[in-house]
Amino acid sequence: MTSQAQINVKTRRVKVAIVGGGFGGMCMAIKLREAGIEDFLLLEKGNGMGGTWYHNSYPGAACDVQSHMYSFSFEGNPDWSHRYSGQQEIHNYIEGVSQKHNLRQYTRFNAEVTGAHFDDKVALWTLDLADGSQVICQHWVLASGPLHVPSFPNFKGMDTFKGKIIHSAQWDHDYDMAGKKVVSIGTGASAIQYVPQVAKTAGHLTVVQRTPPWIIPRDERAYSGLSKWVFGRFPALRKLHRLRLYLSNEARVLPIFNPRLAKLAEPALKAFINHQVKDKETARKLVPNYTLGCKRILISNNYYPTFNRDNVALVTEGVKEIRENSIVFSDGTEQQADCIVLGTGFIVDPRIYMKDFEITGLPGRRLQDDWKDAAQAYLGTTVSGYPNMFQLVGPNTGLGHNSIIFMIESQVRYIMDAITKLDKRGDAWLDVKHDVQDRFNDKLQDSLKGTVWQNGGCMSWYQQADGRNTALWPHATFQFMARTWTVNMKDYNWQPAIEKVSVKEAAAS
Repeated sequence: MTSQAQINVKTRRVKVAIVGGGFGGMCMAIKLREAGIEDFLLLEKGNGMGGTWYHNSYPGAACDVQSHMYSFSFEGNPDWSHRYSGQQEIHNYIEGVSQKHNLRQYTRFNAEVTGAHFDDKVALWTLDLADGSQVICQHWVLASGPLHVPSFPNFKGMDTFKGKIIHSAQWDHDYDMAGKKVVSIGTGASAIQYVPQVAKTAGHLTVVQRTPPWIIPRDERAYSGLSKWVFGRFPALRKLHRLRLYLSNEARVLPIFNPRLAKLAEPALKAFINHQVKDKETARKLVPNYTLGCKRILISNNYYPTFNRDNVALVTEGVKEIRENSIVFSDGTEQQADCIVLGTGFIVDPRIYMKDFEITGLPGRRLQDDWKDAAQAYLGTTVSGYPNMFQLVGPNTGLGHNSIIFMIESQVRYIMDAITKLDKRGDAWLDVKHDVQDRFNDKLQDSLKGTVWQNGGCMSWYQQADGRNTALWPHATFQFMARTWTVNMKDYNWQPAIEKVSVKEAAAS
């Protein structure tokens, strides 16, 4: 039998538990505090705040959303140095916000959550942690996001390689690439940022490309001292600047719904490639054969010119196998290598990256079973059968045209409204109705038909293997904000209050 001393050490009871210390978890924590709810705990598996901006520190790491949009609307920063910020500046912003709101006081670091289980008899969730401890809570918010589990390819012979293997999300800054033969695999968002930096020091760099991305020019202008002063002295002007950025980004949703409009921009981008890449054959290989926007559109001014360097080569053949000191490609050619850099991104399908994270809800409900065919939720935030469980950046809340922080703030507002309504009613839990969730997702998938994501001639990480898009929101972001402004009480079942139990009783059960 568990002793009281053991319970005190290994079990903690809070009203709200938040899993993940990135932008989502921080926003949730701040809004709880603003509402006067101090009884919460933020659980972060790493040892620092910031999520992906803490872990991803590869050379050249930066955001592809404008600085004034990639920040909280309620925590504006007049001192952004450039139109688009680098990883270090974003992380400094995160640390500043964390300190201002004293979030570390509410955070347990190195606390990886491995499972979550709902007990309908006491209306409480139990979160299991890797260190054997537990957190018992009335509500919990999954704010880990989809970009935190690196994807490692399983190439034949990979375990025999005697050189260095580095994933972009786990960069080894102590490894010196100077003069080394480096092979970079992948050409996604991370790769187009680190490739130009690696090329400056590597003896030779081979870039292995499976599918070329569409890349648009990057606005690299710095904000002047005068601009920073104006934004700091007159916050309304900073907010107006932010609004202008929001509207210009939002306009990009139009070609997403009409692939023919997207194609109109392709000749200009092909000319951009031909202008920046001297070798015509290399330039030809860098031109995508799918519609603009089908895959994530990337931004860079220095990726294409990297292929003008004498020490850089582009390979479009697939990897056949890896040997002790080399890589063999599908055409039989062999490239010597001292270091392999994996720009292979993340596992973004929650059915895969959460396969060992068991979540059980109402009797007989297991999330891995409910999501067997596809991950889905209501407004990307609640899942039927899992009362008082909320998600941030859940299924179909990702964006291809604007700032995800806009979506996070909308979701947090919705969650706070749900918690507030539940408290006012004095109920134990709320659970979205299954038919409401089904109708929402049926309409959502219908809305994706005809978009560039479905009819653009490519497969991307936006889609499951069967082609179903479970990642992106198929409308304007202000429509999502309108849908999540308040909780429609008719969408949910409300469970009357259940007699409260002590932490000891809950832990023993």
